[in-house]
Amino acid sequence: MALNNYYYYDEQSCEFVPVEYNSLERVVYTACVWILCGVVLAGIGISILSFSVGTPAEIALKAENQELINQLKQTKTRINNLDQQVDQLAQTDNEMYRSVLGMDKISYDERQAGAGGADVYSEFDVYSQETSEILKWTAENLETLERSINIQQLSFKEIKKYYNKNQQKMKHIPAIKPTKGIILSGFGMRYHPVLKYRRQHDGLDFRADIGSKIFATGDGTVKHAGLKGTFGRLLIIDHGYGYESYYAHLSSFAKGIKPGTKVKRGDLVGFSGASGMVEGPHLHYEVHKGGKAIDPLNYLFADTTPEEYMMYKDIVENNHRSMD
Repeated sequence: MALNNYYYYDEQSCEFVPVEYNSLERVVYTACVWILCGVVLAGIGISILSFSVGTPAEIALKAENQELINQLKQTKTRINNLDQQVDQLAQTDNEMYRSVLGMDKISYDERQAGAGGADVYSEFDVYSQETSEILKWTAENLETLERSINIQQLSFKEIKKYYNKNQQKMKHIPAIKPTKGIILSGFGMRYHPVLKYRRQHDGLDFRADIGSKIFATGDGTVKHAGLKGTFGRLLIIDHGYGYESYYAHLSSFAKGIKPGTKVKRGDLVGFSGASGMVEGPHLHYEVHKGGKAIDPLNYLFADTTPEEYMMYKDIVENNHRSMD
């Protein structure tokens, strides 16, 4: 930018005389003008940026809010996982503990008591739609989860109280795994590996090498210990109260095991094998109540955690082939 000429009035000569600038003054003037213009333009740019994007403080606040939303989304995932675990506990509670003890099941509606109703989380409406929805969902589901846990705790207390009143009966119910091996196949229609067609499978097949230890699953009296048809070498224990347990395809019986022998839960009663009509060595285990075969999976509650129960249930639901 050029430096304009300025004049001053000289009284002695009675005329206007131009002001003369040296080179340094001209450089300083030009530099000042450019700096001033730069400051003005920068100010205008910052103003526009602040209006469209936000101030540094606002940008930091937006980033913080986004991080909080991300954390809430992660919390939502954790709540869903916890909710699934509580549902599994409730299912085990009904299908295993209450079913075996003869107690009434707790219905889904009872477990969800108090859920629903008016929008009690309307205070979150002041936030953005995304934030409001996440906060409402989190608050509502945490309340439901807390209620479900409280109901489950009360249920376990009720089960414990019932168990304490019926300890003598509980000693006789077949309530532990008969061997240490994992379950291979479950109760229901299964493909028979020898007969080559589907038929009713009245028990559980446990993995057991020849000679694996077999244990009595409840107190009782040996009813049968010998060969019996396709069962091969079979042990039957009468537990009283209408319960019997079957241990099939054994290689041999434990010392002293014969009809009339009294046994306690956990006593060694035999050794696994491959006698009878089988595909290979394993233990076939049945539970009968009132003369009818029932699903033994629901009676493995004394030494099985809810997590193990759900794992076994998944195995039997997905394996449609038996070992015998």
